[in-house]
Order: sequence, then C-alpha cells, then structure tokens
Amino acid sequence: MLKLAAFADEISPDLDEQIRVCKENDIHYFELRGVSNKNVMDFDKAMCNEIRTRLSANGMAVACIGSPIGKVKINDAWPAHFDRFKHAVDLAEFFGAGLLRIFSYYPPEKGQQMRQHRDEVMRRMQAKADYVNGRNVTLVHENEADIYGERAAECLDLLKTINSPKLRNAFDFANFVVAKQHPLDNWPQLKPFTVHIHVKDARMSDGGMVPAGKGDGQIEPIVADAYKSGYRGFLTLEPHLAAAGQFSGFSGPGMFKVAADALKAICQRNAIPLGV
Repeated sequence: MLKLAAFADEISPDLDEQIRVCKENDIHYFELRGVSNKNVMDFDKAMCNEIRTRLSANGMAVACIGSPIGKVKINDAWPAHFDRFKHAVDLAEFFGAGLLRIFSYYPPEKGQQMRQHRDEVMRRMQAKADYVNGRNVTLVHENEADIYGERAAECLDLLKTINSPKLRNAFDFANFVVAKQHPLDNWPQLKPFTVHIHVKDARMSDGGMVPAGKGDGQIEPIVADAYKSGYRGFLTLEPHLAAAGQFSGFSGPGMFKVAADALKAICQRNAIPLGV
C-alpha cells in the first residue's frame, strides 16, 4: 500500500490545525516544511522537541524534511550552505524522517542558463551524497523552476552522474507542467530513480494549480504505473491551491480536503490501497 503525507503548512501555520486537518483526512505523515510561519531550517531546539512530541502524541510522524536546501545561487558561498545542509540532515535524524528534500541551485543571475554550472552542481551534490553515507537519510531531489534540475534531462544527468542510492528522485508533476514538459514523457526515464512523489497538478496553459487529475500533470496514469511497478512510498500532498511561492504554498483547510479527496479518488479508481 501507499502512504499519504502532507506539506501541512499548506493547511495553516498553526501546528494544532495542521494535525487536526491531517487526521480528519486520514493523513498520518508530515513532510515537515513550516510551523508558526517559520521554516523547518529555523526551528530552535525547543520547537523541534515540541513538534516531535505533539506529532507522536497524535499518532503521527515525519516522512520527509521539506528543506529549501539547494534553493540558493550556485555562486553563493559553499561552506555556509554545506553547514546548513548538515543541519538539515540532523533535523531528518531528529524527526526520524528517512528522506530529505533538496534542490540543485539557481543561476548567479535570474534568467541565466544553469548548464554552464553543471560541474559545480555535480561537485556539490556529490559532497552531499557522500556526507549521508552510513546515515539513515536519503536525499530526494525535486525538479523545480529555474534550478539545474528543472527538466527531466538534467534530473537524469544529476542522478546518473552521482549514481548513489543516497541521492534519488522526488517526482513533482506540476513543476514539470510549469516547465512546459509532459510528466508522462518524463516518467519512464525517472521512474527507476524515484523514491518519493509530490502530488500537485497544474494547467499547461497558464500554470494554474488545480486538484490532482484536473490539470495536465497526468497524475493518474503515473501513480497507477508507479504502484503497479512496485512503488510503495509516500504520496505527499502539496496542492498550492490558494497560493504558490518560491519557498512554500498554501491551500487552507477546505481546499486541502478537496486536494486530498481528489488524490484518494485516483487511488480508489486504480485499486491502490492507502494505509499508515
């Protein structure tokens, strides 16, 4: 069976509301990105302890740390960024999350091409993969607008070049649509590397975010094929139905339920069991 998770900060900044709405929608895992309008990377020790305690008391856990690691310019200082990455790894271990979401860098100036910075991208990604060797954390790279791995070819290049079980793929349907790529064309080549799936859908015409199955993300055939092919990981809801920003999105409790119901309907139509 597959497990549902959520970027619960899409529901509300308030942790109690995040927990309540997730439980009402039968979701028992967070992809932890934000609480109380703070990014996970900026939680202090007391806040980390409180979140872990309250999640556990409600029978919930953290599937993945939804970090912004790699959402910086490729020419930003590496030592400081690598230290921040190490903190993200520590957070993953603290919360018992086996996955840590990362990105593959912006160009020095907006609108520039990232291809000329390929070697530095690979050097940095190799260092990160090496760092988590022997630790119970897998890095999952998300395709994202304007970074090196925005499109499938560069994602594949990254995954094949590093060639490590510690660096895998987080498949995001809507982000490919926004990049004017058809996710179903990208899925066969990225499927062997995919250990994590983010569920948001979008229209190719204007990039508008819609519930799963209502846009051009081709979510239903891909999720059905993933399950048939042996995928047993998380489907993380990240619907962005009310707002979408560089570092987060928002849906609100009502639209989050719409998004959850749309994904559940896709799973039901394809006889994909969902469990804890």
